[in-house]
Amino acid sequence: VQLQASGGGSVQAGGSLRLSCVVSGGTFSTYTMGWFRLGPEKERDFVAAISRYSGTIYYLDSVKGRFTISRDNAKSAVYLQMNALKPEDTAVYYCAAGATDPIYYRDYVTTSTYGSWGQGTQVTVSS
Repeated sequence: VQLQASGGGSVQAGGSLRLSCVVSGGTFSTYTMGWFRLGPEKERDFVAAISRYSGTIYYLDSVKGRFTISRDNAKSAVYLQMNALKPEDTAVYYCAAGATDPIYYRDYVTTSTYGSWGQGTQVTVSS
């Protein structure tokens, strides 16, 4: 399974970006998909996750109401629409695919659920 993320860039605070992640190999509709970002402690922090058929979606509290995760199983793609961006959203963003179908919130937000990762795309928000 290969994941190719794109859409990062530099914007001013209050601006918007849309990240895309295309998955090749395997059957996309069987994957739980997530977005993570590399935090100050250099760990991958959970941002958003979406279940196989979009029935379950979770967000990091600080991005709720500003970010929207979605997926298009026909295009094998997952998206992260980021609005009202803040300087603290600056990070490298990673998309990730997991072959399991989590039941609990704690499983959606942990990196160990996801076995395949994209290369990361830089998002920089200036004040």
